[in-house]
Amino acid sequence: MRVKNVLIVLFCANFFFCASAQEKALKERAKDPKYQYNMGAAYLAQGNFDEAIKFFVKSLSLDTQYYLAWNGIGLAQSFKGNMQESAKAFEKCLEVNPGFTEAHNNLGMVYQQLGFLDKAEAEFQKAVLDLTYQTRELPYYNLARLYLQENRLDQAYDSVLKAIQVKPGLAMARNLEGSILEQQGQLDNAVTAYEQAVKLVPDDVMFNYNLAVVYFKTHAFAKAKDIFSKISPRVTDAGLRRRIEEYLKAIGGRGK
Repeated sequence: MRVKNVLIVLFCANFFFCASAQEKALKERAKDPKYQYNMGAAYLAQGNFDEAIKFFVKSLSLDTQYYLAWNGIGLAQSFKGNMQESAKAFEKCLEVNPGFTEAHNNLGMVYQQLGFLDKAEAEFQKAVLDLTYQTRELPYYNLARLYLQENRLDQAYDSVLKAIQVKPGLAMARNLEGSILEQQGQLDNAVTAYEQAVKLVPDDVMFNYNLAVVYFKTHAFAKAKDIFSKISPRVTDAGLRRRIEEYLKAIGGRGK
């Protein structure tokens, strides 16, 4: 009986010790800006943007200099479509830490969506100048997109090649290379670029569509017909499906 009583006492003591330790840990986490940021980042990854913002704001309430939280708010607001709020958050992030290259690239993308193309270009240029930036291919790619939007084709091509040089397996850069070459009238080279994109990501509908279109333009009708026929059942956009049907109709018996 005495042994049983001792065990009960030990269990209760251990239980209360664990509960006290857990309560202490929770209090410490509530005061830890890094923990609050990590919670926000987890919600951001799950697509729960409102909850993510709550934790990022909590992080900043504990440490106004926690620039990663400002970057997180910028990302969450951009995913919500609130581009003005997103830009403000990225700008604040860079006020706190001007050397945080990721925010320069992010801010550039938001500026581009807002139509501030000169500002966007400046942010992308800052990002590519950082030789320590782990994903320099992204600002190069974004510069190429911006230059293509402005019909600055030579600069667009130069930038996309730099993106590919940094990361040869970047499928979207290969696809963009094809688009630039296509607009320059270099259709055979565009075929090669689009083929590389499709090789890297075989199931991407738009990569396949772009390749099929340039096959059509170079009179490779059988190849174009094959791709159009394969991707058509997977297309959900009515406009794109209609364009595919028009191409298939134009190919007709030439795709044998």
